[in-house]
Formats: sequence, C-alpha cells, structure tokens
Amino acid sequence: MADAEKARAQAYAPYSKFKVGAALLTRGGRIVHGCNVENASFGLSICAERNAVWKAVSEGERDFVAVAVTAGRAGGASPCGACRQVLHEFAPGLVVYWRDGEGRIVERTIGDLLREPFVWPRRRGK
Repeated sequence: MADAEKARAQAYAPYSKFKVGAALLTRGGRIVHGCNVENASFGLSICAERNAVWKAVSEGERDFVAVAVTAGRAGGASPCGACRQVLHEFAPGLVVYWRDGEGRIVERTIGDLLREPFVWPRRRGK
C-alpha cells in the first residue's frame, strides 16, 4: 500500500479533490505507479489503475500479479467497473488490494470483482 500512497501524491484532482494512487506489481517484481488525472472535460479524466496499466504496457510490461489502490486511509476506493475490465484483460488472476472506508485493507481477485467480464469472441479460447 505504501507504493500506492506514493503514486497518490502525484494525483491531479483539482475538481473532485479525490486523489487516488495505484501500484501495479509485475510478475518480474517491478512496481509501476499510476495516479488519477482529471480534466475539465470530465470524460477525459483517467483513473489511477488504468493510468498504471497504460504506463506499464507502454514500457513493455504485460504480466501483472497484483495491484494496490488507495484514496487515503479513510477514502474507500475499490477499482471502478472500467478499471476492473482493463485489469481483467491483462491479468484475469490479478489480486487487488484497496482500503475500505474504515481504512482497512481489503483483498480480492479481479475475478471476484468482475464476475462476467467482456471477452472478445476470438480470445475466449485463446
């Protein structure tokens, strides 16, 4: 969770004031940070989790084992639906950690969080 807090410190959230950080762990042991970045045109904003995935993929990483997400000790922030879908795309067995509204750390698999992910028909059988 400490790396997610480091990432959260870089968040750009002037509109919502809801800063989120994510730390994505690769199978090789690398940690990739991401933070939410808002925009005045709200649809152009990006969540911390997707920011971390885009950064990792752009740097050649594709094999992820875990992600930690935080909005601070009292800010509950499990991944949103869009982030769950993106995380599942790259790592269907991913372990997800986040702080609930009481500050406790919660652990679930991405499969627990996204029971029926969208899967492109050609990828179903890989």
